[in-house]
Amino acid sequence: MTIKLVALDLDGTTLDRESRLSRENRDALNRAMDMGVHIVIATGRCLDALPKEVRDFDGIRYAVTSNGAHIYDLREKKTVYRNCIDPSTVEEAMEILGDSEYMVEVFVDGRAYMEKRCYENVISSTSKVSRTRDYVLATRNPIEGLKAFALAHGHEVENINIFFEDEPSRQAMKPVLERIKNATITTSLKNNLEIGGKTTGKGKAILALCEILRIKKEEILACGDSPNDNDMLLIAGIPVAVANAEDSVKENAVYIAPENYRSGVAKAVEKFVLDV
Repeated sequence: MTIKLVALDLDGTTLDRESRLSRENRDALNRAMDMGVHIVIATGRCLDALPKEVRDFDGIRYAVTSNGAHIYDLREKKTVYRNCIDPSTVEEAMEILGDSEYMVEVFVDGRAYMEKRCYENVISSTSKVSRTRDYVLATRNPIEGLKAFALAHGHEVENINIFFEDEPSRQAMKPVLERIKNATITTSLKNNLEIGGKTTGKGKAILALCEILRIKKEEILACGDSPNDNDMLLIAGIPVAVANAEDSVKENAVYIAPENYRSGVAKAVEKFVLDV
């Protein structure tokens, strides 16, 4: 079956260790697009946090963001799909997290918001949570009263992201969050947990896009590295994991590409799309 759509996770998959797009990946994706293949970003990042070189990549039209809560047409500059968290689920989650000491982020309408004190801790490097200062500075919006903000925008919340200082804290919170009604709990990093809607996922969003583009599941190649990529790999005709992926992701793959920092995406595209 000919591949007509390539769905790519960004961090840990398509981007290298410096969160850049390698020349090898860029060249392979350009060659695929020249063949008429749709290259689709499928990331846990919100729209506003997409790297400029991805936004400006000529030929990449669609971006699936916030773990599948949002599909944005980069060419037409419009939303084509939205699957946000139910307001009652937002309320339940923020009752648990709103007054906690955890670093909590709320994605609303393509932007990421966090409590001002947490933002300032990251910027001043006093936070114990491992976050890249420049990334937070460029992509996060500090506000006071995150809980009230989330509740006021209950119908627009795409994702709730929680970061932890250590693994025991994360493991202790996971079963608590899993009891939230009508929610999906996943993770994209080793120190976080993410709350999405009951039916939110990269896979569901990709299928919705494929209906628009008249593409079959068998014609999808999907590549990822973290648990939030699993449902996307499960719906793809060719599921691919990079070598640095977590074991649960590799188990769903038919091909293990080289690591993200060795341009594994380029190797997968060459093998299954370009027939190199």
